[in-house]
Amino acid sequence: MDYSVVVFDTAPTGHTLRLLQFPATLEKGLEKMMDLKNRYGGLINQASRLFGLGDDLNEDIMLGRIEGMKDVIEQVNRQFKDPDLTTFVCVCIPEFLSLYETERLVQELAKFEIDAHNIIINQVIFDEEAVESKLLRARVKMQQKYVDQFHMLYDDFNIIKLPLLPEEVCGVQALQNFSKHFLAPYSAALKRGSVEELEERVGTLKSALQEAESELDRVRKGKQVA
Repeated sequence: MDYSVVVFDTAPTGHTLRLLQFPATLEKGLEKMMDLKNRYGGLINQASRLFGLGDDLNEDIMLGRIEGMKDVIEQVNRQFKDPDLTTFVCVCIPEFLSLYETERLVQELAKFEIDAHNIIINQVIFDEEAVESKLLRARVKMQQKYVDQFHMLYDDFNIIKLPLLPEEVCGVQALQNFSKHFLAPYSAALKRGSVEELEERVGTLKSALQEAESELDRVRKGKQVA
């Protein structure tokens, strides 16, 4: 069908590598079948007549089907290896296992002669974000170590960092909003130390103080009644 771009959202690394191996594996299998046909074609025809299988195992029909399938597989292989037609975008998160799996994937793609020059690092907590949680601050430090390693290992790749969001990216509008980060670097809505961030922190503290005072009043009234 006439599409400008077809996107395959592939499975985790191990399954994806087996999928990418499939055309080459199938092509080799078909070549072996052709070889067997050339050796034992006459025997197959005799067997099909003997058991009354008719044209189901007819040599010419089988040969035509195998050659047709082989042509399709060869075309898929050529498209996979043509960087003008196919490229692989690696998506990962800034953690050790994901870094390891990405390195494995990039090496295997090179063996398959499949173009790969883009890496997306997802779920990044940016250092400039207004983060107060000790847990999140620790995650920022941990993630930055692996982000640096990605840049060191893939300095000739196009690397895009996408933010960890407080909500799921569901629906057309959410996808459109999120897709903007592919074209322009992510910028935190509230940067740590900015006037806006300090004003929001003050507002949050005021709200927390009001809630605590209300809770204290309820406790005092409860004691008086008792």
